[in-house]
Amino acid sequence: MSTNQIQVPKQLMLERILTIELVRVTERAAVSSARLRGHGNEKAADQAAVDAMRRELNKLPIEGTIVIGEGERDEAPMLYIGEKVGTRAGPDVDIAVDPLEGTTLCAKNMPGAIATMAMAEGGSLLHAPDVYMDKIAVGPGYAKGVVDIDASPAENVRRLAKAKGVAPDAITVLVLDRARHADIIQSVRSTGASVRLITDGDVAGVIHCADPDNTGVDMYLGIGGAPEGVLAAVALRCIGGQMQCRLILDTEEKRERAAKMGTLDPKMIYQIEDMAKGDCLFAATGVTTGSLLSGVKVRRDGVIETETVVMRSVTGTVRVIKAEHRQLDKFHLD
Repeated sequence: MSTNQIQVPKQLMLERILTIELVRVTERAAVSSARLRGHGNEKAADQAAVDAMRRELNKLPIEGTIVIGEGERDEAPMLYIGEKVGTRAGPDVDIAVDPLEGTTLCAKNMPGAIATMAMAEGGSLLHAPDVYMDKIAVGPGYAKGVVDIDASPAENVRRLAKAKGVAPDAITVLVLDRARHADIIQSVRSTGASVRLITDGDVAGVIHCADPDNTGVDMYLGIGGAPEGVLAAVALRCIGGQMQCRLILDTEEKRERAAKMGTLDPKMIYQIEDMAKGDCLFAATGVTTGSLLSGVKVRRDGVIETETVVMRSVTGTVRVIKAEHRQLDKFHLD
């Protein structure tokens, strides 16, 4: 390298990506999938988001590796684990993606579908296999260990209520509406606490518990995808909160897959810092309007409006970016 060339420090490069390029990636994915809202085709909507996200990632000045990709479990189109993206002319980074969180929500044109991704310095993100993960999360402002994944849901409600200085019936717990969560729901309700059920979208669900004054959600509980767990951990690294997770490795095949990715202890409890280290970035753009973000809007004059939240762990900065796009079709998003 010439002595006249200026090396951009890694953190400054991540800041540049945070302010412009990272937002562009999730915006493009959101707009592409939004064109298929209400069409009833989950895979087509997911594929549109994947294709747009891959195109934009390959324009970024990074040496990127996908460490959390699309789910094999649903035979979905993938930005596959290990895929290399970027121009190879920048910092080495780990990337976690969920190009369309809430494929069913998008296909049915229901609230809460988002396009989301996270980025961190190379080697910073947990390489989680595509299996289920048990999760518990609360927002910031509590002593470390206020909740415990090994405690019962009822006990965790009582612990959080005590820490918050309220009665258990003032606590609201967010849970995915799944048959497997029947015991969790019963245990939470036995304390007098309320349960808010969601059909999909546990990345947004975890984020909600970080802002209980505005969302009304104090805790997230339940089993969801491990990839979504890593994305949620990055978001909480940026905005504050606590999270504990454990991979559900209930077959030999899953344990072997996890071991190949570096998970040697199948019973390990992961804290946020175990899943997301160093300088982390998180971005999400609304596809359908929900409690987290407004969805993509196409005006009569053809202008496309998007809303994106983008966060950075080093600075704790959270930006909400509302954008108007006038020439997206020229970028092959039809």
